[in-house]
Order: sequence, then structure tokens, then C-alpha cells
Amino acid sequence: WRDVGTIDSYYEANMDLLAPVPVFNLYNDKWPVFTSHESHPPAKVSRGAGGEPSFVDGSLLSNGSIVSGGHVEGSIVAPDVIIHHDSHVTGSILFPGVKVGPGARINRCIVDKNVVIPPGVRIGYDLEADRQRFTVSDRGIVVIPKGYVL
Repeated sequence: WRDVGTIDSYYEANMDLLAPVPVFNLYNDKWPVFTSHESHPPAKVSRGAGGEPSFVDGSLLSNGSIVSGGHVEGSIVAPDVIIHHDSHVTGSILFPGVKVGPGARINRCIVDKNVVIPPGVRIGYDLEADRQRFTVSDRGIVVIPKGYVL
């Protein structure tokens, strides 16, 4: 399908899945995807605790993910991810178990398993600051490693 040997190529291959008709089309009946499935409830998009609406556009939400008053655009969200109210996730890949706190902003990030993004944190907007604590690719993709505590 394509080389994913660098952070940037991995990111681009995943973002390609969000195209209206991607090269690797997960919805093509003639090209079935064989995988094992964990038992998760359907993805849930709901209002936040204070009644704020959620917004999701151009994204893939896996079963077991919850968007509760958050904003998700152009992103891939794995199972057991929770995106809280007033948070924004844009152009990012969130692995299983990620929690995005209220008011957090995540832009062009790959967030590995079980990372908790605290309320109000901004990542992917100031790449020089991000380079001090994370890996940042040549094209500005910020990688937050598995289990990282912010």
C-alpha cells in the first residue's frame, strides 16, 4: 500500500484514510479487512457536562471512543479514547486509552497509548516548545510517546 518507515509517511498514510475515496478504502467490499475485534460499545458523540455540543468532521472514530462536548476534525480516534468538553483535536492520531482533558488543544500530533492530556494544555501549536519534550518530525508532526505524563 505504501511505505510508513518515517513519522511523516506514517502520519500521511493514516491521514489518507480520511479522504472521500482513499487509496486504501476501508469501506471497499471487494477488499475486506480481516482482524480480531475487542468488545467495545459504539463510538459516542454527546454534549459535554455543561451542555456544550460536540463537533466531529472528517474523522474516524473507533468503537469505544467518546467525544463529550469536544471538537474533532481530520483525526483518527482509537478505542477507549475520551475527548472532553471544550477540547480541540485537529489533524491527529490518538491511540487507545488516550484522554484529552477539558480545554486542551492537540494539533497534528500522534499520541501513543494511555497518554493523559491535562486540561488546557496546547500541543502542536508551538513546535519549538514541543521539541523540548517531544519528538517533532521534519514536517512538524508531534509524537507523544506511550504512557507519557504531562
